[in-house]
Amino acid sequence: MEHASYLWYALLWLIGWGVVGAVVTPRIYSRKDLDISQAGLAGAATGAAGGPFTLLPLWYFTPKLDWKWVALPGAAVVAIFGWAFALADPNNLCVTNGSFVATQLVNGLVMGTIYGLMALGLTLIFSILGVVSFAHGEFYMLGGMAVYYLSEVWFPGIHPVLSVLGAALFTFVIGVIFERIFLRAMNTGQVERPGEYAILVTFGLAFFLQYFTLALVGANPKKVDRFFEYPTINIPADNPTLLKVTPASIKMFDHITISSPRFTAAMLSVLLLAALMWFLYRTWVGKALRAVSQDRQAAAVTGVNPHTMNTLAFGLGAMLAGLSGASLVQVFSWVPWVGILASARAFVIIVLGGMGSLPGAFIGGLIVGVVETLGAGCVPDPQRAAAYIPAYGMVILVLVLLLKPTGLFGREL
Repeated sequence: MEHASYLWYALLWLIGWGVVGAVVTPRIYSRKDLDISQAGLAGAATGAAGGPFTLLPLWYFTPKLDWKWVALPGAAVVAIFGWAFALADPNNLCVTNGSFVATQLVNGLVMGTIYGLMALGLTLIFSILGVVSFAHGEFYMLGGMAVYYLSEVWFPGIHPVLSVLGAALFTFVIGVIFERIFLRAMNTGQVERPGEYAILVTFGLAFFLQYFTLALVGANPKKVDRFFEYPTINIPADNPTLLKVTPASIKMFDHITISSPRFTAAMLSVLLLAALMWFLYRTWVGKALRAVSQDRQAAAVTGVNPHTMNTLAFGLGAMLAGLSGASLVQVFSWVPWVGILASARAFVIIVLGGMGSLPGAFIGGLIVGVVETLGAGCVPDPQRAAAYIPAYGMVILVLVLLLKPTGLFGREL
């Protein structure tokens, strides 16, 4: 960077005044017996955006805080950071090339859709069983491996949809069997400390699946061909400035480019998300799952078997993770330890969105996808950019835990 000091000064301002706002604002609101649920996050955003010029009026007038007190200062914080970044590195592609930024943003939303699907599985397990599955990333890995062996090894030429359905069934069955054998005792009073027990057995499952898969398939990366070969489409035909589709990529408005495997994976995720929402809100079984997540005893009184719902929820959660992996195996090379980073990303997403919140998991996935893609694209060195990707999620996790531990859509327990 030519003028890195500008960026460091901006970061010091944002972090310093953000911390002041996050610490002092809840105390002032608490002394006046006002609602402090949004005080920490709103104080941090307001302080980072304007420092003492915005914090002092906030502390004096103590208005009722809602989403506007987070969204508007938050937009100002993003603008300040972007302005400082442009001053620090004026030749960066993210500064000089608007098409590049738009492409990165759209690709971030595409990847965020897939991340959201994976996080929905973990959220579903937590909302029904009350545990966080540390084996979630391994089900993601198994979904990709299942598609590879079904379509490339055992049944070459099989339709991609059938291989994805096979991966869904495979991960669902493993999830159901594991819950019945290892987690059922936790909900029948046979385990003295169920929380610690769930952590240990899901950790154990994660290690077993990872190293058992490594022993079976080896460490060589696996990759499948594109699921679909898109026909060539040009709109308008003579000068395709609106839409240009080729087997390898999709270009929109003559500036935004998405690789066809990523687009296919995103469309599969959207269809699966729609199917999941229909299942949860339109079917009796889905309503029973939601009832158990809200009140197990009341659901049992109405005839719902909570133990059956536990098994179904863990199987569905494992299946959603497997489907995420199944859709992405055409995009990335697949190895037995690919689930480690996926697990960490899913944990960040559900904490960001709010533990147990299905809409929060999806929106959290979009946010993480955009942050990772833009962050990686704005680092000039490709190797360093790839190495920084996990760090963006950790930064989001720390900020959420400090400013709003319940997440964007969570609630106080």
